[in-house]
Order: sequence, then structure tokens, then C-alpha cells
Amino acid sequence: MGAEHQITAGFMPLFDSAVLVAAGELGFAAREGIDLTLHRETSWANIRDRIAIGHFDLAHMLGPMPLACNLGLTPLASETIVPFSLGLGGNCVTISNAVWAGMEAHGAVPDLDPARAGAALRAFIRERAAAGRDPLRFAVVHPHSGHNYELRYWLAACGIDPSREIEIVIVPPPFMADALAAGRIDGYCVGEPWNSAAVAAGTGHIVTVKALLWRNSPEKVIGARKAWAEQSPEALAALLRALHHSARWCQDPANRDELAAVMAQRGFLGLPPAVQMPILTGRLRLGGGAELNIDDFFVPFDKAANFPWKSHALWFYTQMVRWGHVAHTPENLAIARDCYRPDLYRSALKPLGVALPGANAKVEGALKVATPVGSAGASLALGPDGFFDGQIFDPDEIDAYIASQSHR
Repeated sequence: MGAEHQITAGFMPLFDSAVLVAAGELGFAAREGIDLTLHRETSWANIRDRIAIGHFDLAHMLGPMPLACNLGLTPLASETIVPFSLGLGGNCVTISNAVWAGMEAHGAVPDLDPARAGAALRAFIRERAAAGRDPLRFAVVHPHSGHNYELRYWLAACGIDPSREIEIVIVPPPFMADALAAGRIDGYCVGEPWNSAAVAAGTGHIVTVKALLWRNSPEKVIGARKAWAEQSPEALAALLRALHHSARWCQDPANRDELAAVMAQRGFLGLPPAVQMPILTGRLRLGGGAELNIDDFFVPFDKAANFPWKSHALWFYTQMVRWGHVAHTPENLAIARDCYRPDLYRSALKPLGVALPGANAKVEGALKVATPVGSAGASLALGPDGFFDGQIFDPDEIDAYIASQSHR
């Protein structure tokens, strides 16, 4: 029997594409009647452009990228929606050994604490400036990325102006470690395994992680062409069910070795399974012999990790406003709010009787411990979601939040 639905999807060689990759490679899509064709891409710009011209029906995408598509920030206009999140966390900030040595001289220790690391980095940056040296150059994967916004958020909260005191450049994820080793950049924020790759090569040191900057925070999503989603609602719903089953499988520790073997293939990450174990286990080698276990370092399924919270989209929007990427207007706010589609997620998964949050948005940063929440279907607990600086983001108080940030 042939597949009912043909779906073409793009992805980047990052571990957080695993839920999409496993859906295709391990039969979850086929069991839902989907013939899923995956295309590996070399840059986020390619993913963005190929969605716009219709090469892909959907793709592994940066959480803020669909907002950028809908807000007119992309070269090719394309309405994109987010019916599914591919996981929480997974990024790190990695710096050169030389920068780490400079930070150590100002009190940095290998504990990943964002506040302590940020204070040491600030002191090192000021010392360099006083000596007349060029600013440090940090790379992010795309202007409209969680990486750019969380790097800037961290630096600004630690008293470093990311627009003036450092230089931020764009480098595709697979090239980050090589650019650091070659001395082209001094640090970067990227998803795994491209942080652990630099540590394994002896050229980089991990200073902090997304899971500590904003706990259980959004990262990659499924971005679908709105026109395709509206023309093919059954195909989309079938895919969301396949992704749900895939995510549950990816979360299970018993499947780590098999998942790492799938992702190690040349067509996906092309890196040995050992380099992927940090994201699977949460045990990170930081460089210089230091190792640390990180709670909820990367969460592919638990804690409502796949639910497309409107509050996640709206936090990304506030950062786009903060850093001058978009003007704050009622129209733009509405576009951002409508981009993430929990209604599609719910309607696809309701027949499975699984836990579905009752709300579309939540206050971000308010939960200090794992907390049960109202849900349809099975019981559901959300993880701690605190920002490292103690800030709270209330999606009903957007104006006040934007005003409070400026360039703090």
C-alpha cells in the first residue's frame, strides 16, 4: 500500500532536528501514511528561502524565523506557521581558550553559571578596551534566531552592550568550531553538537548553556508553509502525530544509542555518536578537563516540549523589538501572536488522548519547580522556566516588558 501523503521537509545538521529525522528514518511517518522526504541544508538562509519558493512543505526551523517570515523581514515573503516545537534547550555559548584564560583571570570558574561567567566576560572586555584592542567577535547562526536573542539577553543582563562592546557575525552551525579554531571568531552560540565538537578538538571552552539562561526554553520548531498547511490539513495532522510518537521515542534513555547511531550518519550529522552523547545525557565536557551534568539540557518531549506556546513566540517578538529588528505596533504584535498554532497541535493529537495544555500561553519565568498544569487528556507537568536574572515575561503585559528592557 502506498503512502497517502507526500511531504518534503528541510533540516539543518543539528541534533535538535532529531525528532524530525527519527520520524522519517525509524518509521513513525510511514506508520501515519506519510512518505517523508528529508533534505539536509547548509544554512538557515537556505531553509528560509526554500520554504518561501515552495521547495519544502515544512522545515526544522529556528523558533523566531517564522515570525521574521510573517513580519516581512525576509527577502522572499512567505507566510509560515508553527504547529509543533521540536524541543527545549540544547544550545551553549562556546569561547576560545584564549578568551577563557582571560575570563579566568577575572574570576570565571567552569560551573556554567551565567551571572558569574557574564561578570568575568564583562571585566575581560573592559580590560581589552582599555588596552585599545579590537572588540571580541561572537558568531550566531542567523539574525532571527534564539541564539542571537539569548546571547544578547545574557550579555545585556550582565552589563555588556552587545551592540557596542562586541561584534556579532553570522556563521552557519557546522562551520562554527572551525571558525573558532582558525581564529576568525572568539566565541559563538550554537546548538549541539557544534559546541562539544570544539571541546573535543581542544579549541573551545563552553561557558554557559541555554538551559541555565532560560530554563526549558524554546529552540527549534516545525515551520510549515501556511498555504500548504491549509491545502493539506490531513497530511499536516498525520505528520504532527508522527512527530509526537518520534519525540516520545527520542526522550526515552533506552533509545539513546540507536538515536545517536541514526544521527551519526553522513546524511544527518556525520559526527561520531560520542560527540552527540552530551546532548542526550546532559553531561557536558566544558574544556580543560571540566565536566558537568545539566538538568533539562535538551528536552525533546517531556514538559510539554512539543507544544507551540504563543508566549514563546511573543517573547521572541519582544527581543526582535528590543534589538531593532521590527517596530512594536499592534499589527506586528498580532502577526507574532498568530504565528504559533496550538489549535492545530491540539486538533491533531486529541484523538491520541495525550496531555494537551488547556492554555495557549503562559507567564514565562514564573515556575521555580516542576508544576502540574490544567490539561485535557493525561496529566501534564511543566518544568521550571526561570530566566537567570529573575525576570518574568507576562504575555499579557507586552508593552511594560518591552519598556523595561530597552537595552538594559
